[in-house]
Amino acid sequence: MQLYNTLTRDVSEFIPIEASKVSMYVCGATVQGNPHIGHMRAAVVFDLLRRWFSHNGFEVRFVRNVTDIDDKILHTAVHENRPWFEVAAHYEREFTNAYNALGILPPSVEPRATGHITQMVELIQDLIDRDMAYEIDGDVYFAVDKYAAYGELSNQKLDQLMVSEDSAERNKHFKHDFALWKKVEDQPTWPTPWGEGRPGWHIECSAMARFYLGKKFDIHGGGLDLAFPHHENEIAQSKAAGDNFAQRWLHSAWVTQSGEKMSKSLGNSLQVQEVLKLVSGMELRYYLLSAHYRSMLEYSPAALTEAATGFNRITSFVSRGQELIEVSDGSLPKDFITAMDDDLNLPIALGVLYETVRRGNTALAENDLDSLRLALTEVIEMLNVLGLSQGAIATENTHQIIDGLVQALLTEREAARARKDFATADALRDKLIAAGLTIEDTATGVRWSITR
Repeated sequence: MQLYNTLTRDVSEFIPIEASKVSMYVCGATVQGNPHIGHMRAAVVFDLLRRWFSHNGFEVRFVRNVTDIDDKILHTAVHENRPWFEVAAHYEREFTNAYNALGILPPSVEPRATGHITQMVELIQDLIDRDMAYEIDGDVYFAVDKYAAYGELSNQKLDQLMVSEDSAERNKHFKHDFALWKKVEDQPTWPTPWGEGRPGWHIECSAMARFYLGKKFDIHGGGLDLAFPHHENEIAQSKAAGDNFAQRWLHSAWVTQSGEKMSKSLGNSLQVQEVLKLVSGMELRYYLLSAHYRSMLEYSPAALTEAATGFNRITSFVSRGQELIEVSDGSLPKDFITAMDDDLNLPIALGVLYETVRRGNTALAENDLDSLRLALTEVIEMLNVLGLSQGAIATENTHQIIDGLVQALLTEREAARARKDFATADALRDKLIAAGLTIEDTATGVRWSITR
């Protein structure tokens, strides 16, 4: 399997540290508000990678953190006039609901920042002991100028960097030094050797990755917006503390709207709970998988609708095929495997899926059950790998419900035709067509399908 590495900026063969096992750390949510589809793209991408590893026989330990203490969360708490922990718990549930709706598997462990203050303090003390961090008046900073490789992930030179944090923070030795621990007086705070305070943002992931995956693990992932400064700072503080840390870095590109990154701060976010009023969770997942994970995905209502229509063509084929034959476990098409092994080349992989559905529909039209069985098993297997199989099941159940209702109207229509009440028969047919169905009178009876 070939995978990109943001650190080396090339695609290379993935070789795990330990045979048959993969260790992954993915930056999860800062639970300050409702999730938008930009958040979900990263979640879907790394869920797919995890599924592909599992399909290929790897045992995957997948860690996805929750940042449940942050200045943004405290700001939201003031705005919503409720305790910060209640805000964090509420929006964490909203993220969990969104993950579930999009078929994202639960992580092996989902640690919260507030539950790992001890590990953060230990790591900070380690950095101080190594003279890679310093404390001033209760604040602790990482000494960026002492870490020679700083900027390697984002491919930037130290003298060309913009200041990543407020340069007015008191008594910093160097303008690019970043906070590991912040002295604060307002609640919440935690006791440390340097006094009461709160952790910096970056230290939590280094501490939790070390605790759950060890000092060396296979993959660190997240959205592209996290590459700098968050992941850059993670590398610096972890390696300065003697950890080998992540062997490969993967970043999913943004969902954009009118060319701009989708984010809460820009006011152009599309909350998942609102989008799910327009499409199903599986249709949204399918849309988020429609481009290569390293390519920007431009959002528009038309693009979302087009993706939903395309996905429903696939699930409609599955439902129609399962009415005729029973399927057992199948295998994946070789071209699909090749595409997935090529840095998760989803455009090509989905192209194989489309072509297999096309062959299946041809087999349906020709009543070629052997060819249908092959196409159907391959499509179902691809949907399983892509995490879209529950959409096919949901569509099948929905199809059965709709079929019962439609058949009742068709029976009424046939009764009207039998008594030569053609006006009523035509009116019933027109109602079905107006509802978005195609009605076909065939030699073997009446057949209906959703109009595409």
